[in-house]
Amino acid sequence: MTTVRVDPGICGFVAKVTAESEDQMEVKIQVASDCAAISAMMHELGEVFDAFEICLTKPGTGPMFDYAREKFPIHAACPVISGILKCVEVECGLALKRDVSVSFL
Repeated sequence: MTTVRVDPGICGFVAKVTAESEDQMEVKIQVASDCAAISAMMHELGEVFDAFEICLTKPGTGPMFDYAREKFPIHAACPVISGILKCVEVECGLALKRDVSVSFL
């Protein structure tokens, strides 16, 4: 099991993401967030995904980005979907565990 914490900044809707896979192909994702848009997305899309279909795509594509493009409020810089995908990548052996960050200078 892999768990990450995504702090999206000023909105304060910190997300806790857990990914669990037995075969590194099918992955169960759980996201705890007070953000209504993220919670609705996970409720509608479900918990089980094909890791290759959601991670090995061009940037901004895949079921989560498709959902966000259609139904999220206007906020293109939200990092939560990227955090979810990074969690899945590590759990399924598609990337190594390494923190990511965006810092204002």
